[in-house]
Amino acid sequence: MSLQHHDARQAHLAELSRFRGEFYSCLTARSDALFELADAVLCGNGPVRSLAELSLVGEHRRGHGGLYAALAEGRVDTDRMRQALTSVPLPRSVDGRLVLAVDVTCWLRPDAHTSPQRILCHTYGRGKDQHIPVPGWPYSIICALEPGRSSWTAPLDARRLAPGDDTATVTARQLRDLVERLITAGQWQTGDPDILIIADAGYDAPRLAFLLKDLPVQVLSRMRSDRVLRRPAPPREPHTKGRPPRHGGEFVFGQPGTWGTPDTETVTDTRLYGTALARSWDRLHPKLTHRSSWAAADGTLPIVEGTVIRLDIDHLPSGATPKPVWLWWSGTDATAADTDRLWQAYLRRFDIEHTFRLFKQTLGWTCPKIRTPEAADRWTWLILAAYTQLRLARPLAADRRRPWERPVPADRLTPARVRRDFRHIRPKAACPAQAPKYVRPGPGRPPGRKNSRPTPRHDVHTIHKTGTTTSQKKKSTTPRPRRTG
Repeated sequence: MSLQHHDARQAHLAELSRFRGEFYSCLTARSDALFELADAVLCGNGPVRSLAELSLVGEHRRGHGGLYAALAEGRVDTDRMRQALTSVPLPRSVDGRLVLAVDVTCWLRPDAHTSPQRILCHTYGRGKDQHIPVPGWPYSIICALEPGRSSWTAPLDARRLAPGDDTATVTARQLRDLVERLITAGQWQTGDPDILIIADAGYDAPRLAFLLKDLPVQVLSRMRSDRVLRRPAPPREPHTKGRPPRHGGEFVFGQPGTWGTPDTETVTDTRLYGTALARSWDRLHPKLTHRSSWAAADGTLPIVEGTVIRLDIDHLPSGATPKPVWLWWSGTDATAADTDRLWQAYLRRFDIEHTFRLFKQTLGWTCPKIRTPEAADRWTWLILAAYTQLRLARPLAADRRRPWERPVPADRLTPARVRRDFRHIRPKAACPAQAPKYVRPGPGRPPGRKNSRPTPRHDVHTIHKTGTTTSQKKKSTTPRPRRTG
């Protein structure tokens, strides 16, 4: 090992140790139990199936009772935790730009009838061409994306949506707080490229762009193929009476006759999709009305202009028939280079889906049957902290592959393979959690002495009336009349 490589490993190990110490400082109650619970998630063999099994992992030195008590009664300083996640090194695109992906993933709880604040979540893939709403806790998660062929992301924030929340408003507030933290942490400075925010078709991209217009961000989102946008208003002719029009002609996604000549057109040969044809049209905006999220707006609604990009490909790796992808970018005057950069950046948005699948299938985010949403929030922050430790330990991990798996270079390790080696990296990193105290069982009740305290009884099926209790009710001695006929 060269001296330069040794110094690089020491720098990565120091960064991992620093984050582990900061993560421990964010745990304000039951800190040792919560910290060891996160280590058990990282050092367990195989996917996490239940919380009780995590108490058997060697890194968790407490019993399963302390594990459940930590999730039920522990405390996490979420504000400090968010600052810790934004202070670690973040991935950037080729031009040095921060690319953030936002999406909502659901923790389904259909059988938890006593759990509060559940919302009907739209699920996909639970039936043939069916979208079945299932009760659960939806979480809005923001991740920083990496360039190139990689499934790694950097989770930066998670927020649970409460009943009655407007998704666009909550997401805009969440993004605003995150961008301000990034600027405070020095991740974005004056003169850097604007932060690119990528969302799927479920978000109202023009509204997000309008709510974040005072920040150094750009919004890129997919639009449904049945949308209708408007062109800029034509110049007003002299001596024309009446109010000038605010909108121009229609741009219907499903009618090619309304498109006109595109402002840019590029053709790119790709490895997975064949030839990719990208065309863009500048300065298109939706015609807003006082409905939905704009119902509470006063006065004249704004005109939010952007660039529309249509992407057509030859084939899909799965063999399915490809459909065109419509994108809306909050910027204007896009060049051919901008068009290629934007649709390629949007394809990287699907990396966040790999992160969600790792959360649920490997780290066991949705496995615990937690009753309260507060405990679910604590468990969510532990999963985000565990994944961040995997990302920081990525340059330190060795490829501990299965006998049937192919070898992978050190810079191409997946999060699951890095997790296999984290048990060997953990002793070198800081571990601020203290060992559990040695306790002896109590002397018990003295011999010959009985317990004089009455045992309380709680019958959930008994309905108590005002002013009376079950013990005060007397049985009636009058026989009931026998039913005849």
